[in-house]
Amino acid sequence: MIKIYKLLGLMLFGLVGCVSQNEVFIDFTHPEIQYSGRLATAKNKAAELHWSGTSVKVQFEGTSIQALLQDNLGDNYYNILIDNALVAIIRPDSIKKYYDLASNMSAGKHTLEIFKRTEWSKGKTYFYGFKINSGGKIIPKKRDNQKKMEFYGNSITAGYAIEDLSGGDSPDSTYTNNYLSYAAITARNYGAAYQCICKSGIGITISWDPLIMPEIYNRLDPTDAASLWDFKNYQPDVVVVNLFQNDSWLVKLPDHVEFKRRFGNKAPDDAYLINAYQEFIAKLRKQYPNAHIINALGSMDAAKEGSKWRMYIETAVTNLKDNKMYTHFMPYIPASAHPSIQDHEEMAESLIQFIDKSIDW
Repeated sequence: MIKIYKLLGLMLFGLVGCVSQNEVFIDFTHPEIQYSGRLATAKNKAAELHWSGTSVKVQFEGTSIQALLQDNLGDNYYNILIDNALVAIIRPDSIKKYYDLASNMSAGKHTLEIFKRTEWSKGKTYFYGFKINSGGKIIPKKRDNQKKMEFYGNSITAGYAIEDLSGGDSPDSTYTNNYLSYAAITARNYGAAYQCICKSGIGITISWDPLIMPEIYNRLDPTDAASLWDFKNYQPDVVVVNLFQNDSWLVKLPDHVEFKRRFGNKAPDDAYLINAYQEFIAKLRKQYPNAHIINALGSMDAAKEGSKWRMYIETAVTNLKDNKMYTHFMPYIPASAHPSIQDHEEMAESLIQFIDKSIDW
């Protein structure tokens, strides 16, 4: 594994300047650039990358490639993959500049992907375009009928602290890596397009922070309540919802500010929690009339055998009477911190086995 906290100083070199006569600029609007995730493009004459797992991908011929980027906070990290291999991790600056993504490559065809490791709470990044060496060119992307997946989740789905090998659950954004999450692993297993709508600490009825998932699931820019996503832009074949872990903790904390704001002085009863989950899943079904929806839970303690949170999900799904709706509980993995890389691999294996057994897509 690359220890990014040691490599950042080597990899964060940006070259500010204009495109020379020996280079070709590819604007972010180029039709052969492939985007994954919810991206806004109307403002700032750039593609805005917010959500975890958002990516920019291009196939090209050339020996070097750079990207023109700018981050609004300077605390986002991106995996740089060339021909599906991790070659660097970059942290875009708040100053607009070029970043060397690859150079001195062998002549021929290559695939480049810029993948957002971090969460939207770390800010957004503006992508303006690529610069490739003279003689290089963009290759048309594949036009096949790619499968599509979408995930709704919390810090587990985000890959929070996944690379904190100390087990200390560090909030430092260098340790978060959505690329290694069970969600991204599962999508790659199927060669599927990937969207990830997640936020650490979020729940369905209550969160550690003010927003709950039913309040942001339909946003393009998660920080802007007026910025609404057009669900027609992306109709997934399979949707995976992995929520309720944070709810399970917070309903036991009557002194927490969010408990008081959401529930007053009395914890919600079973019927309230079941109905809240059911209403959220019904909203997703309205947006995705043909999708298979997997209502999952795992791998922290809400997923334990006998957990009432499993029962809430099972009851809600039963009430919805939908033959393309499922429950799947990933194995509970006892730990004092968020799931590790190995834990995520086990979760992905569990989910993939369930999909292969249960869904024909």
